[in-house]
Amino acid sequence: MPSKEPPRRRVPGPARPARPRPASAAGRPAPRPAAKRPAPRPPARQPRTIRLGSPRPRLRLVSLGLTLVMIAFVVRLLQVQAVDASAYAAKADKYRFQEYTLSAERGEITDRSGIALAASVDAYDITADPKLFTPEESKVPDAPEQAAALLAPLLGKEPAELAKKLRTPKSRYTLLARKQTPQVWNQIKDLKRVYGQKAQRSAGGNGVNLLGGVLSEPSTKRVYPNGELAAGILGYVNAEGKGAGGVESMLDPELAGRDGTIRFTQSGGRQVPTAGSQGTPAVPGSDIELTIDRDIQWAAQRAITDQVRKSKADRGYVIVQDTRSGEVLAMANAPGFDPNDLSAANAASMGNAALQDAYEPGSTSKVMSMAAVLEEGKAAPGTHVTVPNRLHRGDRLFKDDVDHKTWYLTLNGVLAKSSNIGTILATGRLGATQPEANRVLYSYLRKFGIGSPTGLDYPGETAGILAKPEDWSTSQQYTIPFGQGLSINAMQAASVYSTIANKGVRVEPSIVRGTKGPDGRFVPAPAPKESRVVSEKTADTLAKMLESVVDDREGTGTKAAIPGYRVAGKTGTANRVDPELGRYKGYTASFAGFAPADNPQITVYCAIQNPTKGSYFGGQICGPIYKKVMEFALKTLHIAPTGSDPARLPVDFVPTP
Repeated sequence: MPSKEPPRRRVPGPARPARPRPASAAGRPAPRPAAKRPAPRPPARQPRTIRLGSPRPRLRLVSLGLTLVMIAFVVRLLQVQAVDASAYAAKADKYRFQEYTLSAERGEITDRSGIALAASVDAYDITADPKLFTPEESKVPDAPEQAAALLAPLLGKEPAELAKKLRTPKSRYTLLARKQTPQVWNQIKDLKRVYGQKAQRSAGGNGVNLLGGVLSEPSTKRVYPNGELAAGILGYVNAEGKGAGGVESMLDPELAGRDGTIRFTQSGGRQVPTAGSQGTPAVPGSDIELTIDRDIQWAAQRAITDQVRKSKADRGYVIVQDTRSGEVLAMANAPGFDPNDLSAANAASMGNAALQDAYEPGSTSKVMSMAAVLEEGKAAPGTHVTVPNRLHRGDRLFKDDVDHKTWYLTLNGVLAKSSNIGTILATGRLGATQPEANRVLYSYLRKFGIGSPTGLDYPGETAGILAKPEDWSTSQQYTIPFGQGLSINAMQAASVYSTIANKGVRVEPSIVRGTKGPDGRFVPAPAPKESRVVSEKTADTLAKMLESVVDDREGTGTKAAIPGYRVAGKTGTANRVDPELGRYKGYTASFAGFAPADNPQITVYCAIQNPTKGSYFGGQICGPIYKKVMEFALKTLHIAPTGSDPARLPVDFVPTP
């Protein structure tokens, strides 16, 4: 049954004014038009139903994606925490922990009295962070150039060199200068403070300090308080602080000590105080006490320097040695160098020529020939030796330094007048044949240490040159007895005379007296090796014969005489092999001896290479040096004057008709 719609209620609206009806022609109102019916409304549309797709495929896709992401995380987690755990832990430690090397303090080198000859003082390596000098960080386009101009006068560097380092790309560290004094670093800090204050006043307090990227690292610097004194012995250290010459190099492991380390936790480049630190402390190097006496070293160095300058020579050296202990009291070279300023040093002067030069000794070597003759019993000091003006041997004609008529000399006179011909004749008695005599002489030269290292173990030391007797040329077998045809160094020459002074016993020379470790305990150096070369009788006889060289008016070494003391010595003037030309050119002048002759305690040896002004004879230019240095050493060591007269052995004889 169809439902009935409820009746619609009409709501009365406002009254509308009545429209006047148009009148008809008859005057009657026109009939009202019929009312229009509203058009029928279209039937209401039914709402459209939308069918949604199934959500399951999308959920599966999202689940698969999430699963893959989780698998990737799990795999990565396993890799980090299980597979590569140690590697990542190491990387973490690298950035979490900071490790620094603690440099060990280098030991001192002192003389025999404990006076410092080489020491280490506080210093700073000046560094910089180049990133802080970029235009982005510094806000200044030419910050490296401006900073370099400020630092160059303080560091002694060229501005362009510093600017180049400050512009190092992709770097947070550059080394500007090593081993600067605290005064230099204080000046740099003052400049940094000034520019820091300037930066605070400008740009509303947000300015940039032009030198803010300049930093420092604590270090040490090697200094030599006495400048050139004993520089040839001491050597020097290189830019890395390692020994590079002399004792500094020879004993570098003992002097250097052992570096330590410190490891601490850092954050943002700063140490975390609460995290603590760990590491190993640095072990300081040992102090080295040398046998050198600073005062005697000074006297020797001044004397040889003055004479080398006067003679316009290539170089010269003086050695002072304790005859009994073998300890070297002085070893001076001229010209020298200042190890505090290696930039001004001449490379040819930076070694120790007294140990590194090999040269022909000349007549100072004759004492070994005489020792062989005396020890073998082939002659005595008074044995007569007739010395002609010329002597023909082998393929050569030999002569003495001066032309002379036939000399009638004793063996003592041959040594006093330094006769080459007389020495050849004397050593010829060592064997029935010349080859046999050569072998005997060679054996004594070896006993005296010729052709072997001295025992100092000094870097760069030469052992000299001494060929085996079967290899001696025709001329060498006659020149070697008077000191030509073999080569030695100055220390070997001094050791020969110390051996004679020490009653015929050779004591290896020594330059290190002992070491003092970080615990302060002094450890003496091992005792040097000793060996007997000739008998005590032969040594005493040689000492008396050497007195004639200085005391007798016929001797060649009268300028070495010292009032109040008996002096034994020998002059030498040898042809010199020029190392550049490879042939003889110039001379080697020398003098060797000991005092007091009756109770020997000090040996002094002097040699000057290639004197070109004035005399070139050893007795003339080295004799006075010997006297100056020996006098100073005798007084410094409080050695009393001699109380007896010289032996004054005969020099010549009157031939029988």
